[in-house]
Amino acid sequence: MKQVLIVGSGDVARRIIPWLAARFRVLAMTRRTEECASLRALGAIPLVADLDLPDTLHRLAGLADYVLHCAPPPAQGGDDPRTRRLLAALTRRGSLPRRISYISTTGVYGDCGGAWLDETRPLRPDSARAGRRVAAEARLRGFGRRTGCRVSILRAPGIYDTDARLPRARLLKGDPVLVAEEDVYTNHIHADDLAYLSALALFRGRPNRAYNATDDSTMRMGDYFDLVADACALPRPPRLPRAELVDRLTPMTLSFMSESRRLKNDRIKREFRVRLLHPTVAAALAASPPIAS
Repeated sequence: MKQVLIVGSGDVARRIIPWLAARFRVLAMTRRTEECASLRALGAIPLVADLDLPDTLHRLAGLADYVLHCAPPPAQGGDDPRTRRLLAALTRRGSLPRRISYISTTGVYGDCGGAWLDETRPLRPDSARAGRRVAAEARLRGFGRRTGCRVSILRAPGIYDTDARLPRARLLKGDPVLVAEEDVYTNHIHADDLAYLSALALFRGRPNRAYNATDDSTMRMGDYFDLVADACALPRPPRLPRAELVDRLTPMTLSFMSESRRLKNDRIKREFRVRLLHPTVAAALAASPPIAS
């Protein structure tokens, strides 16, 4: 039986483990021994290792036919040493993986002034956080060119679901959003859809190819918050000019409010031959049970 190694067994990866486990032998890497039981319950074989501790990675070499790389870069620096250590471990000895799927971010495009864009758009990250993702993408693509491993990169926007990944806390705090005339376009993908796309990328993704893993929604950020507020029976957030938000919001939140782009997703539909479970945020919220505030 072919083996799939999952690196970064967080929420998105856990959503696809049962699907993969019905078809492959799944090895799920985790840093915490206390997570092993829950991974076994999903159908995976836990593997305790840490990308920040190279000595724990020796077992990865020659272990898997396919690698699903969901681990984020560290919170500091301009590179992604975790991806570097992972690739070094995979090449230490034994056979190389045939395919790697990596979950990146649409932040690699930077601010595009609300323009429509596809995967050919030049990468111009506006934050160190997105810059680390650009570094990871480049390292993975270099690995693919050198070894012949088929690398697919999924650029994910804001990930949501109708339970834990909605901005209820911000709505309850009454955090403001931008006035309509200054608002930015934002993009979304349901966590279930992202999980499925990450698995499809292993088998249908083209070599060294990037994919916008986004749904069909076309919304400004304030409209998204209004939609969630209505679904949760909460007051809609106040709207303020950008100049008045500086002292009210965190630097990270402000950075998200400084990037505007609209992403085309034709490539995932055409090459993955996929129909999204939740094509828009509005459709997902309408189809979910009433959401308690």
